[in-house]
Amino acid sequence: MQRRTFFKSAGLAAVSLAGLGSGSLLAKPAKKPNFLFLLIDDLGWKDLGCFGSEFYETPNIDALCGEGIKFTDAYAAAPVCSPTRASIMTGKYPARMDTTDWFGSPQPYKINRHWAVNKPILTAASKHNMPLDELTVAEALKQNGYSTFFAGKWHLGETADYWPEHQGFDINKGGWRLGGPYGPGKYFVPYGNPRLEDGPEGEHLPDRLADETVKFMKENKDKSFMAYLSFYSVHVPLVTREDLTEKYRKKRAKMGIETKWGKEGEYKARLTQEHAVYAGMVESMDLACGKVLENLKKLGLDENTIVFLMSDNGGCSTADPGPTSNLPLRAGKGWIYEGGIREPMIIKWPGEAEPGKVCKEPVISNDFYPTILEMAGLPARPEQHKDGKSLVPLLKGENMDRGPIFWHYPHYSPQGGSPASAIRENEWKLILWYEDGRKELFNLREDIGEKNNLADKKPEITDRLFNKLLNWFKEVDAEMPQLNPGYKQ
Repeated sequence: MQRRTFFKSAGLAAVSLAGLGSGSLLAKPAKKPNFLFLLIDDLGWKDLGCFGSEFYETPNIDALCGEGIKFTDAYAAAPVCSPTRASIMTGKYPARMDTTDWFGSPQPYKINRHWAVNKPILTAASKHNMPLDELTVAEALKQNGYSTFFAGKWHLGETADYWPEHQGFDINKGGWRLGGPYGPGKYFVPYGNPRLEDGPEGEHLPDRLADETVKFMKENKDKSFMAYLSFYSVHVPLVTREDLTEKYRKKRAKMGIETKWGKEGEYKARLTQEHAVYAGMVESMDLACGKVLENLKKLGLDENTIVFLMSDNGGCSTADPGPTSNLPLRAGKGWIYEGGIREPMIIKWPGEAEPGKVCKEPVISNDFYPTILEMAGLPARPEQHKDGKSLVPLLKGENMDRGPIFWHYPHYSPQGGSPASAIRENEWKLILWYEDGRKELFNLREDIGEKNNLADKKPEITDRLFNKLLNWFKEVDAEMPQLNPGYKQ
């Protein structure tokens, strides 16, 4: 009876709307937007041409930047990979999930030869699997009819039951426990990857991941989809095509660039961008992005596909090999300074976000989840993505009060970083170092390189931010580091 009533009402509506054209009621409903997420591993803030690199060549991403909005003050949720990746998937700070270190990292005080075995701090405990009870952004989209695809680096679970196919992705090409391509061929076949069968001899991993993404888009061009291309590039091992290495050797010689080193803590820090192999890795990643973006246009999907590009932590500039420089930012991967957490970020939203604009508002990787839901016209899930804020107002050119941003990295990193937490509010950033309780306060608008510590000169600001940081620890129930009773100076 209800079905007959519905069709009767629909028929009356058709009569009353006849003047709008005979095809009005038969037209298909508007297709929800597709999402293409390009996540680059270890890419530094200044590793793209559009972000200021004069040595690396990234024409495809530069073109994407011109078509989208460039975020100059975008942050990863951590200075290392897994915590940031978990924040994108869940919309939560890593501290709230106790996933604050890279998955698989050893507990330093249990391993005699660990790089941090004799340090003043016993680091906080950290989980090595993203909890399955978190409703990922992929699961949220899948529940609403999206086809979901993952390719590349996952590094969010030590065992197979935590890999992408169990976290909302229909297809998984290459995502497993390891954070780098450590198989026999490294970035070339044989991959030694249980979720990516080997291709023909000489196949290059970035290109293969691009091909898998293109194949998925072709097969799902009539559906709404999310394609999440998470490159292993430009993470170690440092391996690329020999022709690209030779290209950048010649470019380095032509430009007359010499390798220069500074120091960050006890570690040397690279001050120049001139590493030929790393440059080749950046270019091959850019070529893979170009292949995917070109095919998006060929398939006629580019006008209904929102594209995100982001890195999971800063470029590696300290320790060995420390292949890139993040200057003018301080330090790099593994450090709570800007070089370790500020990332290149681009969002292209056709028809909504004005191309070529630059946004200087601070944002963080937690924000992707609620942003994607709003873009898709789906209801927010505030109990899930409780630490993220939708960036839709910023993308539409409106004002937005993002509020303070927090970091909690109670660990020693292989790159020399020490346990620390931080808060950024507007132009002010406060860092708390756990080894000695020292506080550093920087005005990032005036001092992007974090050279001038104003903690003693601006005690009111220091105290205000410190108190907000303490309150945040309580809110997220953060695991805290402890003093090491066995430490010997």
